[in-house]
Amino acid sequence: MSDATQAIKDGYTFDADSIELGVLVDDGQPVPDVKIRISLSMLTRHGLVAGATGTGKTKTLQLMTEQISKAGVPVFAADIKGDLSGLAIPGQASEKLLARTKVIGQEFTPAGNPVEFYALGGEGTGVPLRATISSFGPLLLSKVLGLNATQESSLSLVFSYADQHNLLLLDLKDLNELLKFLVSDEGKPELANIGGLAKATVGVIQRQLSGLAAQGGDQFFGEPEFDTADLLKVTSDGLGVISLLELPNLADRPALFSTFLMWLLADLYADLPEAGD
Repeated sequence: MSDATQAIKDGYTFDADSIELGVLVDDGQPVPDVKIRISLSMLTRHGLVAGATGTGKTKTLQLMTEQISKAGVPVFAADIKGDLSGLAIPGQASEKLLARTKVIGQEFTPAGNPVEFYALGGEGTGVPLRATISSFGPLLLSKVLGLNATQESSLSLVFSYADQHNLLLLDLKDLNELLKFLVSDEGKPELANIGGLAKATVGVIQRQLSGLAAQGGDQFFGEPEFDTADLLKVTSDGLGVISLLELPNLADRPALFSTFLMWLLADLYADLPEAGD
């Protein structure tokens, strides 16, 4: 074993619980004794799996997801092309695959994984994911809509009015109707003592809401609201549940996915404990 190979082996030799990505390939030949590993404690860091078509990116993600699940850690993944859905059932061991696993010193045993499927709004075959406008709040919604400081301040006034009057904003229609009321002759006096709303500003907000609705926002916002705690489940035998989000036609609706992702991260940030979050 060369000095370089020994140095790599030493770098990946540790006692902490970990997942294995494979083995070192030295001059085109696998080295079974040098296993490439990632400590579970390091999986909270950012990472990137990159490569040209056919280089094994999806297989790498499948391998990581399976092992993280087996370690008892729930996994959430946005399955853009549907390639990860095969994790739910045992695969078939072809001669080529068995030959490969033998060379790298691994024993392949087909097995399924605990997988749950989700879909944004009412599209797709998975469980629909929805959130209410009220739970989003004005700051997060302003980011999604691309509002400036003045427009964001006006939207905050609208949310404040809704809170004070116990008005639950469930979907885009609710927010639109409230905006219309607050700039109408009947509704103007409601906010007159704190500056009121400019019709031009409300018009911008409504146009942005219309654009978000066109990308599927009207399907995402509403009830019943999804509980992010459902993404943190473990099976009775200790396996982490793999939650796969189906994203049909993502290229045509980027705002919908970014809206959901911002809400998901904000909700998890607010609810998760600090250790290991």
